[in-house]
Amino acid sequence: MRALSKVVVDVIWAAVEPRLARPRSHPLGCHRPRISDRLCLRGIIIRLVTGCSWESVEHLLDGEVSDTTLRSRRDEWVAAGVFDHIAAEAIAAWDRIMGLRLADLCVDGSVHKAPCGGAGTGKSPVDRRKLGWKWSLATDAAGTPVAWAADGANRNDIMLFEPTLAEIERRGLHHDIETVHLDRGYIGARVDRAVHKAGIADIERPAKRPPTTTDPKPAAAPMGLRWTVERTNSWLSNYGQLRRNTDRKPQHRLAQLALAITLIIVIKLIDHRNRWQPTEPPIR
Repeated sequence: MRALSKVVVDVIWAAVEPRLARPRSHPLGCHRPRISDRLCLRGIIIRLVTGCSWESVEHLLDGEVSDTTLRSRRDEWVAAGVFDHIAAEAIAAWDRIMGLRLADLCVDGSVHKAPCGGAGTGKSPVDRRKLGWKWSLATDAAGTPVAWAADGANRNDIMLFEPTLAEIERRGLHHDIETVHLDRGYIGARVDRAVHKAGIADIERPAKRPPTTTDPKPAAAPMGLRWTVERTNSWLSNYGQLRRNTDRKPQHRLAQLALAITLIIVIKLIDHRNRWQPTEPPIR
């Protein structure tokens, strides 16, 4: 997968490195050298992309770092807000280089497996009540992710809509939004209040399917701009740990979601660079 290519990992590392606290060496010099943070980052990305266990990542890295070290380093970075910072930096870089198209905002949810359970999971209504989790994603008109929230698979999309808009307000992006495009399921006073609170003028929902009397197959309903967020959800579903998450804490799932979104934006920016600098080798 392209997220594992060296050029992509180098870009992510350039954003992560300045945010890491420099550990102090032992005064007697008797402790083992600290495992490289860059190697740990590579291991975290491998697990996110493939969906494998921490033990498998240790084997894939030829035993250079243990699964315990990878877990502890992940926890350090989550506590320091590293993944949230690099996701915000990626969104800001996209806005500066390509420009966010926030006049139209698209919001939708996506349900996936979480067999190990834990907080932030629930019985999935679309997977025979097996344990799962759900994220709610907001994108601009081109499908670039700008905000997200997560909860159990048993939570209705409406319940995640307000936290998603609150995340957009926290990033200061709500002033540019004119219309929010939603699925037909996003209906009710809770949705209307959240949209009004964010200062958004209009809500666009797809029209109902036209009734059919002769053809038993239901007529297709127009999606409008909502296809862009559906496409981005599909991109995120390609990451193994998002598609079938084995973590038990919500902060770990949110960190993985933020890292996956960062990888998507970085790859798109690299493609843009390669288009205008044909001397650069492609990463495909």
